[in-house]
Amino acid sequence: MSIFRIVWSGFRTNLKMLGTSTFFLLTSTVQPVIFATVAFYMFRSGGRSGTLLYAALGAGMMGVWSTTLFGSGGMIQWQRWQGTLEIGVASPPSLALVYLPFSLANAFTGMYALAATLVWGRLVFGVPLHFAHPWLFLLALPATVVSLGLMGLVLASTFVLYRYANAMSNLLEYPVWIASGLVFSTSILPGWTRPISWLLPPYWGILALRHAALGGGVWGPLAAVLGLGLASIVVSFFTFRWFEHLSRARATLALT
Repeated sequence: MSIFRIVWSGFRTNLKMLGTSTFFLLTSTVQPVIFATVAFYMFRSGGRSGTLLYAALGAGMMGVWSTTLFGSGGMIQWQRWQGTLEIGVASPPSLALVYLPFSLANAFTGMYALAATLVWGRLVFGVPLHFAHPWLFLLALPATVVSLGLMGLVLASTFVLYRYANAMSNLLEYPVWIASGLVFSTSILPGWTRPISWLLPPYWGILALRHAALGGGVWGPLAAVLGLGLASIVVSFFTFRWFEHLSRARATLALT
């Protein structure tokens, strides 16, 4: 019950903080619509059936990943600016457990990006929202979002050690988009990038969503994204402990 209270309290608190951040609201509301518009015009020029929904799902996932990434880096940086990061490190619960609800709240907020993209595509570009497996789509969506949130938890552990978390967030945004195949297929990438794609939850998440929407096997990608999510939460407990130790040894927790 104490773990549940920590997760629930942190989840609600972070949702309230995100609602007051102008930058985060722009990232989760305006940016996905811009990405979707660009992707729609690119894919519409191909003139193939189903490509607009393919682009809509990819652009929406781009928004989910951006929200998760900037939220993960931002929650550490914001607490460092406020001088509360040291309190979180010194608290009795594990640091990974302290920041787990924050990462889940970031990813949950990012679901709006996908919903906004689909609505925007439907109203402005006439994207057909006829899903081949609607129930599997409803199952794959929260599984993908939660898995991305847990991946953000692993990234957040590195931000504990690295003071310039926002710069690192900018560095990781586009490579993950490309390696995950959110807009174009990973088949056009060099062969050595395939193992990198297989280790990324967004890669399997977008496969599960697209197969559920356009047709194809859903259970394989869905199992992969859930497995990577569980692996991320296990890895995060070790990385948080390791980077917490390094940040204490190097005295990099505080800004001064």
